[in-house]
Amino acid sequence: MGTGWVLLDEGLVSSDAGAFTLEEGVGPIAVRVDRSGEEVILWMSHPPVKFGEVIEERDDMAAALGLRVADLRPEVPIQIVSTGSAFVYVALTDAAAVDRAVSSGEALTSLLDSHGLPAVFLFAAVASDRLYSRMFGSHSETRIVEDPATGSASGPLGAFAVRYDLVPRAAEVSIVSEQGTRMGRQSFIQIKLVYPTEAEVPSRIEVGGSVRAFMTAELVVSQ
Repeated sequence: MGTGWVLLDEGLVSSDAGAFTLEEGVGPIAVRVDRSGEEVILWMSHPPVKFGEVIEERDDMAAALGLRVADLRPEVPIQIVSTGSAFVYVALTDAAAVDRAVSSGEALTSLLDSHGLPAVFLFAAVASDRLYSRMFGSHSETRIVEDPATGSASGPLGAFAVRYDLVPRAAEVSIVSEQGTRMGRQSFIQIKLVYPTEAEVPSRIEVGGSVRAFMTAELVVSQ
């Protein structure tokens, strides 16, 4: 979404374009431009979701996040889920637990090394259509200590929340994920899922949001 906004803002995509495609490592990603409201919203389509390994070491995960096992939702597994980029999803009991969490890169590296070192996405369901989220990645290839808005993680997040009944299943599901609040960079990411009748996974995943410039810089390349 951020990349799409920059392309529009810099005129690299026509200012009146209704859609365009980003060629990424996971394949072509369709971006839809919604100008119907006060702010332009960019909607990013996700590839099909894949549910992967379950992390059984719940005590170790809780400790690596500076939490107690009681802070983890007992009925929800810790699981790796991907729509191109893998994240390990940890459902917590409430927003207060999400805010209390800290990232221990060394502990998470030890725990997740055999699973490919996915970034950790922890969250709590705070309403039937609202999630409160954080993303830790200092142990992963990204080396991001904490990300205020993770579009690539938000699509799988929605599918994960529906799969484990944290958000009610419906033919069309709309969710808002609040992220970055604890680090002082609040964001609201919209998630839309479409489920065919009795399907376990969504047939369509879109993640959307508006974008505001946080920082500008100029790169000078000397020869």
